[in-house]
Amino acid sequence: MSEFDYIGRNLTALRETMTRAALRSGRVPDDITLVAVSKTYPADAIRVAVDAGADNIGESRVQEAEAKLAGLGTIARWHLIGHLQTNKVKKAVALFDMIQAVDSLHLAEAIDRRASETGQKIDCLLEVNSSGEEQKFGVGPDEAEDISGNILELKNIQLRGLMTVGPFSDDEKGIREAFQTTRNLFEKIKTHADDSFAVLSMGMSADFEWAIEEGSNMIRVGTAIFGRRNMY
Repeated sequence: MSEFDYIGRNLTALRETMTRAALRSGRVPDDITLVAVSKTYPADAIRVAVDAGADNIGESRVQEAEAKLAGLGTIARWHLIGHLQTNKVKKAVALFDMIQAVDSLHLAEAIDRRASETGQKIDCLLEVNSSGEEQKFGVGPDEAEDISGNILELKNIQLRGLMTVGPFSDDEKGIREAFQTTRNLFEKIKTHADDSFAVLSMGMSADFEWAIEEGSNMIRVGTAIFGRRNMY
């Protein structure tokens, strides 16, 4: 019996909640991808989650993920969901299947250069600071269209969609408005992109139901799966 057996039960409960949220908004539950965010949790916990059906794993820090991937390998699709510094791009491109938090054209160009050197084409999402909070990374809604257009021209990045983090508050109206802003941008940019631009990553443990109801097709959930984590 593993100390992480509860993870499977949490995943079952989470999927049931996801399904209800999808059905409430006329969505198909299977169209929503769950990224299980395992930051601060060990490789053994990730194995339990993968065995319980979590096939997308999110990590926030390159260095932490590097140690885990050394032992786990390609048991899941790996997402970098935290801020990426340009001096970590080389490792990030080598480790991750998707880089979700591309928060500037400068960073996108650095990823593109590194991917070119290694003959890769890496999936990325453009992070939008939809709430305008100063402590957050991401491009402003008013510049997202122009920046996405520049990224779409890069040869070694596949811009798959947008990502946002809802406001750090309990205000449902404000959170939904941030998600609506990102959804509207997603729909606008989609008209200039090909069919691979199809991911709208919104929603975490506290607000994923609202995110699904507002159109998210990818949620990033950690606490509701792994439990409260130790802070860095």
